[in-house]
Parts: sequence; structure tokens; C-alpha cells
Amino acid sequence: MVVYLPGHLKLHLSELNDLINSKILTLMKPMVSFDKSLIAPCGMNCGTCIAYLREKKKCPGCRVLSNDKAISVQRCIITKCTYLDKTKSKFCYECEKYPCNRMKQLDKRYRTKYGTSFIDNLLMIKEKGITGFLKFESRRRTCINCGSVLSVHRPYCLVCKININ
Repeated sequence: MVVYLPGHLKLHLSELNDLINSKILTLMKPMVSFDKSLIAPCGMNCGTCIAYLREKKKCPGCRVLSNDKAISVQRCIITKCTYLDKTKSKFCYECEKYPCNRMKQLDKRYRTKYGTSFIDNLLMIKEKGITGFLKFESRRRTCINCGSVLSVHRPYCLVCKININ
């Protein structure tokens, strides 16, 4: 089949598909990917945390044993929770006290300030598995303009400064 385009340009359908696909692929930025070790017990994606993304004094994430963690992570009672140790998944959704008061407070703060719910994240991990959640996070946390990681803590891309709200 031949397709006629404006300007008397004539292409076979397969050529048009190739042209469209090549243009689309060059316009699309590759999505970021996250490792499952960056997903905290509470459902926070540490890979999107401003403390993880910053250049100086970079936090390695909640699950990493290190003295380089952000102060908020060092003080976090969720990562030190004794009930968490009893779970198979090592996520809060499996805890007998879930959602505890700390989890409810943290979820409310992040929903209000940053538009992210850790309780929703944990529900997705429970229902779709960690792989499904990581795919979702890759789509949600990739800048459509430059392909960089979008921080949960900022309403703009840290690299190209485009507003994401």
C-alpha cells in the first residue's frame, strides 16, 4: 500500500511505519530503572529521595547498613522495627501492626506535601509484586523532557528544571 503525504510525497506503508517509529524512538527518552534494594520497608523509593540524589553526602538508602545515611533515615523507627524482622517480605504491609501510627503519619505527610502515598505503594507491591512496582516507578519517576530521575521531594526535574506538577 502506498501512502500520499502533503507535498506530493509518496511512501509505502512500511516506510511510513519505519519513519514514524524512528522519530518516536528518537523523541522518547529511556526510562530510569530502580533496584529493589532501593525500596524501603515503608514503600518509599529511596532512588527518588533528594538525599539519595544529591551530589554531596549522598544517602545510600534505607536498607543499606551505613553511617552515611541522612539524619531522618538514621532516626527512622520503621527501619528499626522489630515486627518488620518477623515478616517474610521485609515490607510493612506484612506486619501484624500495619499500618502503625508512624506509618499513618508518614503516609499523610507524603500524600499532603509530595502527592505520594506509601500505603498505596505497599498495596501495589503486595498485589503486583516488587517487579510490577519498579516498572510503575520507572514510568512515574522519569522526566519526560530529559530522562532523569524525578525526586519525590521536588516539583521539578533536578536536571532540566522542567515543572512536573
